[in-house]
Amino acid sequence: MTSQDFLKKIHQTQFLLSAPTFKLCPADTGYEVAFAGRSNAGKSSAINTITHQKQLARSSKTPGRTQMINFFTVSDENARIVDLPGYGYAAVPESMKIKWQKELEEYLVSRQSLVGLVLMTDIRHPLKYFDEQMLHWAKDGGLPVHVLLTKADKLKRGAQKAALLATKKQLEALDLPFSIQLFSALKKEGVHDLAAVLGDWLHLSELDGNIATDAIADDAAASFDGTQAVTAND
Repeated sequence: MTSQDFLKKIHQTQFLLSAPTFKLCPADTGYEVAFAGRSNAGKSSAINTITHQKQLARSSKTPGRTQMINFFTVSDENARIVDLPGYGYAAVPESMKIKWQKELEEYLVSRQSLVGLVLMTDIRHPLKYFDEQMLHWAKDGGLPVHVLLTKADKLKRGAQKAALLATKKQLEALDLPFSIQLFSALKKEGVHDLAAVLGDWLHLSELDGNIATDAIADDAAASFDGTQAVTAND
């Protein structure tokens, strides 16, 4: 299957449920890819762009009210996108931060259907402390990660390439062998590359029965060419 074929399936994504606690997550079957990142990294915008739905995931400026684990089915209930609560938000009570961290850690450690993590970071402020902690945890747990440098449209093309190269070198220096790409929800750039990765991880070709998956995710990673869920601060 091509990235365009994967996109057609991803465009069928529907909201499933929002879980305020790990215990209320749906059945732990099939395949899940989680989207993670700091608050305001652009998670909801990326999900809306890749699914071709303007308000499938909508952000809120009230993180205390909206921090939940949001589940979306992709063409089939055995393939899901998961929007995790944003981390690193400073203007909330410490007790609330601890609660969010506990639920997030329980999901990441215990969820058997989790097959990959898309870590999103603003291209202008890439890989801060919490991002690095998440990446090291994923590496230690053997979980594949695909890094998105979001809001690429905020920089000119030369600066985009420089930021991509610098972040690649940062990953190498930290011994984090993960794929990375540029992404712009506004310009819809990098959509096919992300679709290729998601299609591979979610085994979307298997939903067609006997069609084999094309080995395109690795090449795509470094290139750049309804009911609503509520997520906190994008």
